[in-house]
Amino acid sequence: MEDINFYLDHTDEMMNNAVDHLNNVLTKIRAGKAMPNMLDGIMVEYYGSPTPINQVASVNTPDAKTLMIKPWEKTIIPDIERAIINSDLGLNPQNDGEQIIINIPALTEERRLDLVKQVRHEGENGKISIRNARHDCQHNFKQLQKDGVSEDMIKISEDKLNKMTETHTSKVEELVKKKEEEIMTV
Repeated sequence: MEDINFYLDHTDEMMNNAVDHLNNVLTKIRAGKAMPNMLDGIMVEYYGSPTPINQVASVNTPDAKTLMIKPWEKTIIPDIERAIINSDLGLNPQNDGEQIIINIPALTEERRLDLVKQVRHEGENGKISIRNARHDCQHNFKQLQKDGVSEDMIKISEDKLNKMTETHTSKVEELVKKKEEEIMTV
C-alpha cells in the first residue's frame, strides 16, 4: 500500500511539474501587450557572469505597448541592449542613455495564428509529459502486482491515476485555451 501511494504521489508531482512548466512557457509567448515577464530568461553579462535582467535593472510597463528597463548601473545599458537584440523575442530596444525603452509592435493576424499554433504545440507537449508520467506509474503498478499486491488494490489505484491524469490534462487544456484567447484578442 505504501508503495502504491508513493507512486501515485510521485506521479502527481510529475504531472504538476508538467503543468507548471507549460504555464512558464506560455507566459513567455507574447500576446501583443507589454509584460515585464517577457524578458524572463534573458541573461545579461554582469561582472563576467550571466545574470537575469530583472536582477540588474527594474522592468516596468508604463503602458500596454511599452517596456521600460532602468538599469541600476548605466554602464550595463549596452549589455542589456545586446542581450535583448540577441534573444529570440524580435524586440528592438532603444537606449536614451538613462534607460532602455522597447515599443512592443502590434501582432499581425498571421503572427497571431503562428503563436496559437505554438501554444497548441506546447500544450500537446504538456499532455505528452502527463501521459508519460501515467505510463510510468502503470508500469510500476504492474510490477507491484507481480510482487503480490492484490488486484483490487491495483484497480483502485489505477482509477485514482486516471482521475489524476484527467485533472491535469484539463488544466493543460484550460491554460492553452486561455492563452489562445489572450493572443487572439486585439
